Amino acid sequence: MDFSKQVIDEFRANNGQVGGHFEGARLLLLTTTGARSGKPYTTPLAYLPDGVKCMLVIAFAGGAPNNPAWYHDLQVDPRATVETGVLVFDVEAEVLEGAERDAAFARAVEGDPGWADYQAKTTRPIPVVALRVTGPPRDSAPSGGAYLKLVHDGFRRELALIRKELSDSGRPGLGVQLRINCLTVCQGLHHHHTGEDTMMFPGLAEQHPSLAPTLERLAKEHERITVLLEELKQALSGEDPLKVRAEIERLVDELEAHLTYEEEQLIPILDLA
Repeated sequence: MDFSKQVIDEFRANNGQVGGHFEGARLLLLTTTGARSGKPYTTPLAYLPDGVKCMLVIAFAGGAPNNPAWYHDLQVDPRATVETGVLVFDVEAEVLEGAERDAAFARAVEGDPGWADYQAKTTRPIPVVALRVTGPPRDSAPSGGAYLKLVHDGFRRELALIRKELSDSGRPGLGVQLRINCLTVCQGLHHHHTGEDTMMFPGLAEQHPSLAPTLERLAKEHERITVLLEELKQALSGEDPLKVRAEIERLVDELEAHLTYEEEQLIPILDLA
C-alpha cells in the first residue's frame, strides 16, 4: 500500500511521469469502487493502448494464485475512472474472453516477455480487461495554456516510448502491439488537430485578429503532419521496421517543431483567458 501511494502521489505530481520500477512504462491510475466497502480505491497499472478510447490492463498480481482486488471490484461494478496524467476518463470495464483475451495477452508478451513469466507462476489464466471510455475527458489544468502543454507532452512521451520500442524490439518484423501503439498515437494526433482546426483556432481568430498569420501557419503545419501520419500508416502496413523507424523520426522532428512553435505563440494568449 505504501509503495502504491508513493507511485500515485508521484504520478499526480508529475503529470503521469514516475521513476523507479515504472519509469519509462505506460502507466495509468485506475480508481474502482470497492466490492465490499463501496469506497474508491486507486491502483497504478501498466497498460496497452488499444485505440484512443480503450486501454487494456492485465490482472497479473505478480503471478499470485488469486486475482487482484481491483479486478474483483470491476466484476461487481465495471464503472471506473482512469487518470493518464493529462486527462481523467470515465470508463467501463470488460473482461476479455476466449480468443480475444488470448490475442491481447499474446500482444503483451510480444512486447514484454515478462508477462509470460507471470503466467508461468500461476495456474489461473491471467485476465485481460478492456477499459472503454464512456464520456468526454476531464482535466485539472489551471489554465488553457497549461492544458495545451500537458496534451503536447503526452504526445511527446508516447512517441518517445514508440521510438524506444522500435529500437529494443530486436524483431525482424513489426509486432502487432507496436503497430497498434503507432496507430493509436496517429489517431490521437488527428483528433487533437481536428479539434484545434474546428474549435480552438476559430475562437482565437475571432478574439485576437492579430493572430491570423500564426493560425494560418499552424493550420498548414497540421496539413503537413497529416501527410506524415498517412505515410507512417503506409509503412506500418509492411514488415520493415527500418522504414517505420524512418517515418517515426520524420514525424517526431516536424511535430516537435510544430508543438514548440504553437506553445510559444499560443500559451501566453491562452493563459490570459
